[in-house]
Order: sequence, then structure tokens, then C-alpha cells
Amino acid sequence: MMKRWQAVKRLLPLLAVFSLLLAGCGREDLSVLRPQGPVAQEQLGLMKLAISIMIVVLVIVFAIAAYVLVKFRRRKGQNGVPEQVEGNFKLEIIWTVIPLVLVIILAVPTVQQIFAFGDDHYNDKDAVQVKVTSHQYWWEFEYPQYGVKTAQTLVIPTGKKIAFELKTADVLHSFWVPSLSGKMDTNPDGTINRFSFSADKEGVYRGKCAELCGPSHGFMEFKVKAVNGDSFNNWVTAMKAPAVLPEDPALAETFKKQCLSCHAVGDQGGPVGPNLTGIGSRESVAGILLNEGQDGGKPVKENLKEWLMDPQAVKPGNKMPNPKDLGLTDEQIDGIADYLANYKLNY
Repeated sequence: MMKRWQAVKRLLPLLAVFSLLLAGCGREDLSVLRPQGPVAQEQLGLMKLAISIMIVVLVIVFAIAAYVLVKFRRRKGQNGVPEQVEGNFKLEIIWTVIPLVLVIILAVPTVQQIFAFGDDHYNDKDAVQVKVTSHQYWWEFEYPQYGVKTAQTLVIPTGKKIAFELKTADVLHSFWVPSLSGKMDTNPDGTINRFSFSADKEGVYRGKCAELCGPSHGFMEFKVKAVNGDSFNNWVTAMKAPAVLPEDPALAETFKKQCLSCHAVGDQGGPVGPNLTGIGSRESVAGILLNEGQDGGKPVKENLKEWLMDPQAVKPGNKMPNPKDLGLTDEQIDGIADYLANYKLNY
């Protein structure tokens, strides 16, 4: 017994260290415990109900166990076999009915809210429609009502229901903004999933892919930027404005030839890669390189150069070709990074 206790004492400091490390793994902006919208708030309410029921059951079971241990413990001088009690019909009814009642209490609001969360609001006249397409490893957002398409930063108006239509361009992904709602898969078999949420307050909320989708799954992030109605309308207008290309004619020609074959800015470019319009005013580059204004963020140009110099080092397995393999020089990459860093939208 003494040796066992010594072993436990040696393990306790190690367990304490692991507990501290694990405590640092979480991020506040990815917590479902900090709801910022009605859907997330109702989901947290379900969690609280389930946890409350489990705590009540746990307390009752432990109280009964403690009572039995004390009341019916073997006392000094008792060597006989205690009276055996079995087949008590009343007890069997009680411990069958009570769990059933608890399950019903939890099931009724859960089923109601699950069906409510799954309601299709895509054709509601007051809803903002957003078509979400997941790619390895980025997110595309299209607003069919406004004729706008962007990437990595989902801009939404506060107080409006945002109705999503989700699909994937390749493998299975999962769209998840913990502060605003639960997750919804984007399935590779052509299935289109729909759901909706809204944001009550202005702010930037972090989104993630919640389904293992390849080597850079952990880097497949996006931002949801909730703004007031006027700012949203200004953003739409700015997104639809004619493209502003680099002032240097040589750099502009290089950018059109090497970048706009896949990407788009304003009214120019291709539909293959992420839309770069206003990338200089986004919260991050490639979803994970945080820009100035974010905790630990760096200047936008630095992040753009880091991405353009070696995209595979930032997001292994992504489908963007290395600009140097396309013949771009360090000077051209610096010029393109500077141009994109200054391509900002005011809204």
C-alpha cells in the first residue's frame, strides 16, 4: 500500500503539468460557451439542461450510495450473511420510470430545437442568401442576391437571418462558427445542405472546418464579420466596383497573366481561386496568418509575402502553385504583395 501511494505522489506533479498544458489548448473565440447569436444561445441552453439533469442524477446516486455504505456497513462482531433483498417490484418500477421521465424532459426540447435549427429559410424574403463552397483549404462565399463573391471572410449584417446553402468542391468538410451556431457538413456526393443563423452584435467571429479533410485541415479557418446594415451595403457596393490594378504597367500585366487566370479582383479575373478583392482589409491572409489589429498579428504585406513565397509551407497540400515555379521573381512577388496589401475596402 505504501509503495502504491509513493507512485501516486510521483504521478501527481506530472498530471498537474498535463492539466495546465491542456487548459491552454482552448481558444475563447472557438468556444460554444460564449454564444453571440440566438441559435448558439439556444444550443447552449440545451447543453445546460442536459448537464443540470446529469448533475441531479449524479448527486442523487452518490447520496444513495453514501447512505448505503454508512447504514449497511459491516459492524464489529457481525460475521453472518446479511438479509438478502431481491425482486422488489416497487423499486424496479421507480428506477425504470425515473430515467424514462428524465429522458423525456431532455428529449422534447432537444427534438423541437433540432427541427427548428434545420428549418430552410433560404427562400425567406428577408433572409440574406449565402452559397458556401468548401475547398482544400479555403472557403468561398457567394451572395446571389447581390451578385458578389468573396473568400475567407464572410461579411454579414447584424440582426438579419443568414440562410446558407452549403456544398463542397472536393472532399467532405464541415462549416462551423461556434459563437454563432453548430456545424453543418458540406458533402462530396452533390448533396446541398441548408441551415441559418444570425449575429446580434457587430464583431469578428472565428470559423473552422470541423471535419478532417487533409494535411492542412487544422489551418482551414475563416472569419465571420458582422457589421451594421449600412456597412454591409457599403461593402457590397465596394465589392462590385471596377477592379483597381497595379499602377506599374509591367506589374499589372504580370498580375493579370499569372494571378487573374485563377483569382479575381473586382470585375476581372477567374473563378478558380479565392476572390482577392479587398484582401488588404481582411483580418487574415490564407485564413490563418493574422493581420495587424488581431492578437499577434503582423503587417498585411508581410503575411502576403510569406504566403506567396511558399504557399505549401503555410498550408501543406493546398492547390495553389508556387509563384516562383511560375517564373515570378522576388521583386515581382514583393510588388504584388504591396499591391494586394493596399487593396482595401472602406465600409
